[in-house]
Amino acid sequence: MTAKIPRLARLKALSAYRLALSWQDGTKAAIDLSADIARDPGLKPLRDAREFSTAALDEGGHPVVWPCGVDIGADSLWRDTLLAMGCSDTFAFNDWRMAYGLSFSVAAEALGLSRRMVAYYSAGEKPVPKTVLLACEGYAARQSRAA
Repeated sequence: MTAKIPRLARLKALSAYRLALSWQDGTKAAIDLSADIARDPGLKPLRDAREFSTAALDEGGHPVVWPCGVDIGADSLWRDTLLAMGCSDTFAFNDWRMAYGLSFSVAAEALGLSRRMVAYYSAGEKPVPKTVLLACEGYAARQSRAA
């Protein structure tokens, strides 16, 4: 089982390649996509400010889409939202889980936590303690030695 990504409720394209996002769980954030747009060749059509301003929410509240055919998934936008909200601990925790393809249950077992706590940390509902992040680093080091 992977982390459940909230669905988008509303969005508004802002100037300077930013999006104001409102998630169905009530979370709101303005995220800056300028660095991604400058770096990623797949996002090149969005360098045109007029094209960027046409951002729309796809049915189901998952990707943000543009008429040029570019879309950005809710998982990526949720990660950007977490960073914009100062939740770098949640971001790091989810990166660790995804890097090793760990379900909530397997991550819980690896860290000596309950599955429920892993779900809380993954969703950003509870801050991830530094000791847990250090345990994630230890897991990563052990995996690289075993490879």
